[in-house]
Amino acid sequence: MITASPVAAIRVEQLAKVFGGLRAVDSVSLGVSPGERRMLIGPNGAGKTTLFHCIAGTLQPTSGQVQLFGEDISRLPENRRTALGMGRTFQISNVCIDLTVRENLILGMLGIDRRKWTMYRSADSLSDLNEKIGTELERVGLVDKVDETVKYLSYGERRQLELALSLASQPKVLLLDEPCAGLSPSERQRFSQLVKDLPHHITLIMIEHDIDVALALADSVTVLHRGKIIFDGTPGDVRSDAQVREVYFGRV
Repeated sequence: MITASPVAAIRVEQLAKVFGGLRAVDSVSLGVSPGERRMLIGPNGAGKTTLFHCIAGTLQPTSGQVQLFGEDISRLPENRRTALGMGRTFQISNVCIDLTVRENLILGMLGIDRRKWTMYRSADSLSDLNEKIGTELERVGLVDKVDETVKYLSYGERRQLELALSLASQPKVLLLDEPCAGLSPSERQRFSQLVKDLPHHITLIMIEHDIDVALALADSVTVLHRGKIIFDGTPGDVRSDAQVREVYFGRV
């Protein structure tokens, strides 16, 4: 008996993004299985974030296709992709610093809730949302900061809040764009553990410059250079690949 292969959580086919004469993403094809932890690595300017933007809908690709669990989402806006089960974080922390942790999460959750059009309702009356807030903050270790104004949080705690915001939409696929950038060694270790502990019903695609962090978290690794994939394989193989070593040491 032949068992059908599962539909990829994310499939990218011949994706390209051109800015003038620059091919930032050049005919990239890859598939990420449900529950997989896929790391995207490569030097600055390799096209990693542009590829993320095309997958998430921040940018429209010049050509090619993006599929989410077999559905073509190449031309859908970001909010529609979120509704279909895609979440993401950004390179630069993207939270409302003058609001509290709780208020940030309420706004994020209401964005995908039909009650967002109810203009004159106290946030305290949204008992189900407040329960979810507690759950997400427990997951990322910020329960004791729930009523703290975000501008008084450390940068690492803001990253934890951003992760909670992305998880609050209950994504099936989560894109993390350099979440450990700018963190101290202890914060990087804490955040890496949070990522490692995420449930495996969430498929994870993560850009990470710290190769040790990336390989410790990865099931598989894709290396980009000048908009193209130059390596796609296991963490054990990536360190021994001659072309990857040359790219990271600047000889290509």
